[in-house]
Amino acid sequence: MTDDTIIPGGEPLSPSPNLEIPMEGDSHSNEQVTDGELNEAQREIDGETTQFDGQNGATEERKEFVAPAVGMEFESYDDAYNYYSCYAKEVGFCVRVKNSWFKRNSREKYGAVLCCSSQGFKRIKDVNRLRKETRTGCPAMVRMRLVDSKRWRILEVTLEHNHLLGSKIDKCIKKMGSGTKRKSQSSTDADVRTIKLYRALVINVGGNGNSNLGSRQIGKFTDLPNQLSLRKGDVQAMYNYFCRMQLTNPNFFYLMDLNDEGHLRNVFWIDARSRASCGYFGDVIYLDNTYLSSKYEIPLVAFVGINHHGQYVLLGCGLLAGETIESYVWLFKAWHTCVSGHSPQTFITDRCKALQSAIEEVFPRSNHCFGLSHIMKKVPEKLGGLRNYDAIRKALMKAIFETLKVIEFEAAWGFMVQRFGISDHEWLRSLYEDRVRWAPVYLKETFFAGMSAARPGETLHPFFDKYVHKQTPLKEFIDKYELALQKKHKEETFADIESRSSSPTLKTRCPFEMQLSEVYTREIFKKFQYEVEEMYSCFSTTRLHVDGPIIIFLVKERFLGEGNRREVRDYEVLYNRTAGEVRCICSCFNFYGYLCRHALCVLNFNGVEEIPSKFILLRWKKDYKRLYDANHSSNKIGDTDHTQRFNQLYRSALQVVEEGVISLGHYNVALQAFEESLNRIHNVELKIE
Repeated sequence: MTDDTIIPGGEPLSPSPNLEIPMEGDSHSNEQVTDGELNEAQREIDGETTQFDGQNGATEERKEFVAPAVGMEFESYDDAYNYYSCYAKEVGFCVRVKNSWFKRNSREKYGAVLCCSSQGFKRIKDVNRLRKETRTGCPAMVRMRLVDSKRWRILEVTLEHNHLLGSKIDKCIKKMGSGTKRKSQSSTDADVRTIKLYRALVINVGGNGNSNLGSRQIGKFTDLPNQLSLRKGDVQAMYNYFCRMQLTNPNFFYLMDLNDEGHLRNVFWIDARSRASCGYFGDVIYLDNTYLSSKYEIPLVAFVGINHHGQYVLLGCGLLAGETIESYVWLFKAWHTCVSGHSPQTFITDRCKALQSAIEEVFPRSNHCFGLSHIMKKVPEKLGGLRNYDAIRKALMKAIFETLKVIEFEAAWGFMVQRFGISDHEWLRSLYEDRVRWAPVYLKETFFAGMSAARPGETLHPFFDKYVHKQTPLKEFIDKYELALQKKHKEETFADIESRSSSPTLKTRCPFEMQLSEVYTREIFKKFQYEVEEMYSCFSTTRLHVDGPIIIFLVKERFLGEGNRREVRDYEVLYNRTAGEVRCICSCFNFYGYLCRHALCVLNFNGVEEIPSKFILLRWKKDYKRLYDANHSSNKIGDTDHTQRFNQLYRSALQVVEEGVISLGHYNVALQAFEESLNRIHNVELKIE
């Protein structure tokens, strides 16, 4: 009988139309036990034998298997079975195959549940037998499945046993012999494979699996590019945290990547709220690798989005062995898997060739851009030693932030490098070659949702700023991680309450201001309101060119230049009355998600009193999450699509929770609704029975 329980972060093991119902593992034909032939040879691999202290018999360096964890993957079913068998022998219990799933036509195995041999109880017909009952109903098990990558992935794990361990292992070993139900792996190839698996999954207790590392050898990415360098006990602390989160945080997801020697290489995790946020705010993602590229003690990488209040929101975290294409590809695929194949519209990263290659492989349809604020932060370091640095920096700022057309940028850049004789400067030359990925003038058709940093002084801040410093160890970060997320969630909740419970003060009589004051969240409206106020600095709107329904307008704007000198700048705005289209050359809408003062002036000039709906983004609305769920709830969900059902229910419940904290009255209604819903669900169960 199959168990269709939803697995956090994984896929349910449920039969599809072309698959057979699994066979119960209690029958003799399916029963398997651990291989008892792994002896001292296992501990003498490649000349490395565990050393014992001659005085007290204690090991100088105790080793143990990495415990089974959701997300572990193996090349084949046999590899997965051998791993769990070796782990069981190390811990002190025996393994039995409880369930197996086979494809109907090919008889190819695609799923299995391995359990402790003490799982379950004797069947009724066996009760009268003289053999003593040895089973205890032990819950220890692993559920695994063949996934799309043709690898076997562990989807569910229970580590706890309800009986003493170690006492039955000898009996299990005795059962292995010529009469064993499982083929003996005494051949050379089988031994090598089994020993290799043992080697691959054994780690030092409290460490990261490298006996040659001291507890303080941290962050040496060049020396150990293929494994995480962590402190003693970090791996166990992280694993304990993941286990706790899977019990307390619905839909928590994590993956751990081991190298060929069994050392931890890469890690990815994402909590339930962040997974929900990926659906809401995964259109633009900033990959924050500050802590990895700057060689912090923890090689942390964070996926960061921006919510409907303009606040940073966490969309996933990872620990990487180094800045390599392989590590980034693994990380992106892990994130891509947990968000059901969703790809961001825009991906913002540091200027890094490895990142560029990884994104091209995993997210080929995304617009990949380099964070402009990261580049500007490097200007003093890269150009500070040049003669006339201040003048060069001023010319660079002018080329980047004040040019509106490509031809203007090219001319300003050429003037800068020729005037100061820096055409051969390596950093500037490579920067110019990558200009289409970072210069605002080339990115006007790319949507950034306010994360472009396209204006002087704007910057992309590290998500865990003020929580992580250079020497923060992983154990400390795990605690700070939860504190940071609690603070961010609290800020978002307060912003939701403020946006829904109060109306902003209007500063003009412009109908555009009144229109969006009732729609946008408070913080986004303030930014739009500033554009409305600045309409009064635009003193002239004239027709420049007419082509049928399309009209090009010229809008003149006054602004203060250097030394508070009054200057005038011209902006071209395209307007199509028939299509309700308005586009300004400054591209404020694509960079920040709302119309600029120049576009508003053109609409006003043409007698338009309401902003066209296409320029009112749903992602900035007060009730955006409710609208998002409404748009996606209409999709048909299949009978066996447990993950999609879980995600939909979780988003809906989370919405009720967030609405319920607005006031005591909201809270009482929400609580009553939950209780009534639960009672109705129980009634459905009774009807089924």
